Amino acid sequence: MGKDIFPMRGPTCGGQMSIISFIEEPKTIDRIIRHLELTFEAERPPPPHQQELLMAAEEKGKYF
Repeated sequence: MGKDIFPMRGPTCGGQMSIISFIEEPKTIDRIIRHLELTFEAERPPPPHQQELLMAAEEKGKYF
């Protein structure tokens, strides 16, 4: 049986985490991504229905 994952638990101490804010501005998100030098290369392609959503979003140039 796999290990349960609780996204609102601290990975080290197991303490309860809470959301303190959301970043919604695409320009701000892009700056953070560039600053952290993150890339978005997937190990495998997303399922077909998600690929269609991604392509639609890329065409519009918006986040979804």
